[in-house]
Amino acid sequence: MVKNFINAIKAYFGTFNLISKLGLWKYFAIPVLISLITGVTFVALAYSFSDNLGRFISKIWLWEWGSETFSTISTFIGGLVIIVLGLILYKHIVMALSAPFMSPVSEKIERYLLGNKGNTTSQSSFGKQLARGIRINSRNLLKELFFMVPLLIISFIPVIGIIGTILIFLIQAYYVGFGNMDYTMERHFNYKESVQFVRRHRGTAIGNGMVFVLMLFIPIIGFIITLPISVVAASTETVKILNEKGLITGKISTEQPKEVEE
Repeated sequence: MVKNFINAIKAYFGTFNLISKLGLWKYFAIPVLISLITGVTFVALAYSFSDNLGRFISKIWLWEWGSETFSTISTFIGGLVIIVLGLILYKHIVMALSAPFMSPVSEKIERYLLGNKGNTTSQSSFGKQLARGIRINSRNLLKELFFMVPLLIISFIPVIGIIGTILIFLIQAYYVGFGNMDYTMERHFNYKESVQFVRRHRGTAIGNGMVFVLMLFIPIIGFIITLPISVVAASTETVKILNEKGLITGKISTEQPKEVEE
């Protein structure tokens, strides 16, 4: 897992050169637009509703003394909660809607890395790729929210909250890495097999997603560059793993995906 984690981060180096070399920038125009619109929308919502949520939280404080201080803290907490939940929704909306545009990117990278052996072409239509992207990211969104709600509460508890915050970051990284890897897995695995594959290579997902989440905090630019380079990094690393495991073009595999109980 540690090796996969490190390799996933290292895969980000050289992504800009690879994008230019393969002429991939044209595929990112619509996904970047989706990312910008979605990102700006959630930032505006966080700014607009943080006060309202803060006032709601401040009602917990029943005493006069310290009410102003608690109200200020509540506004901050409200904004933080909206930002975290908004970030979760942002990631999955963007990745789901970008699926039909990212799959060709992953396919070109596979062909570049593997030559003739990597000419596996997706048989899915635009609609099917979009449907799979929505299914995968809806599933990941629900799973992520299941863990996030209690962890958000824990994160406000002194000392213990540090652990909660770290877990929030790692879980977000895992599921965003999952989404980025699926643009490649879509050509090789069905839905359940993809879930099993990512579970066995969670280090790759976390490493890729960790850089993704951190880059989103770069004002404006984060919404523009994060998706393109993270998808390229995830694709290069996922293709390498698939090739090593013999899961491309009919090679005998020593690690076939198993059925997964949802």
